[in-house]
Amino acid sequence: MKVVQILNNNVALVRRGGSEVIIYAKGISFRKSKGDDISQNEIERVFVLDSHDKLEHFSYLLSHVDDEYLSVVAQIIEFAEHELGERSSDYMYLVLLDHISFMVDRLRRGESLRSPLGWEVRRYYPVHYSIGRYAIDLVSQAFSIECPEDEAVSFALHFINQQLPGSGSNELVVAMEVVKDVLNIVRRHYGVAFEEDSVSYARLVTHVQFFATRLISGSRSHSTIDGLHDQVCSMYPEAYACVKKIAIYVNDRFDVCLSGDEETYLILHIQRVTQRA
Repeated sequence: MKVVQILNNNVALVRRGGSEVIIYAKGISFRKSKGDDISQNEIERVFVLDSHDKLEHFSYLLSHVDDEYLSVVAQIIEFAEHELGERSSDYMYLVLLDHISFMVDRLRRGESLRSPLGWEVRRYYPVHYSIGRYAIDLVSQAFSIECPEDEAVSFALHFINQQLPGSGSNELVVAMEVVKDVLNIVRRHYGVAFEEDSVSYARLVTHVQFFATRLISGSRSHSTIDGLHDQVCSMYPEAYACVKKIAIYVNDRFDVCLSGDEETYLILHIQRVTQRA
């Protein structure tokens, strides 16, 4: 790989094959010049961007931020990977770097933002929200600023989006609305308060989250589990009656009908959580 541009001591723009990528490693650019070779084993991270505009934007950003920003991002990602049990994409480094750089400047000017999804993120994505809380505590300490709690929601949304491939911010808002609406249907049908710390409730929420994502993306289950659907409906008539209300809601909003599989799994999850309640 040949150096196209030195951005700072730790970051360079290089040509790999027929495209340009951003590389990062401590001191990798020290005493390097345009046209010099950099070997793969010298590199810690490679950032591949899908457009020239993004490449220019992040090249500029990386060449102008202090190393402290990169250190904070690395710590947030390390914590998130531990909490979520999966590796973050290299692109997430750049997204968080951009986010933190803009947020620090904004907060130093006294400008804070309210998140319209604060309640939903705290309720339905507690692990992602804990990552957001960790992030704002780290940023507050590193840059001597006070981060409002709503800023944690913004960090959490980055990691939620990463786990919902193909979903943008608008789809994420719709998915959260669906989760809230479906849980409210169950709550009102039974007229009880859930034990929200219970394993059964957590499983129901997780199932509804992925159910909502499938509804929005169109990748839904259309098969039928032989015999099980009728058996479950017969065994749990109250849960089945509740699911029929959910089916009406889904049909009204998305103009689709629930499959037998979708009804079966919703009945089973609802039965478990309401049995506890």
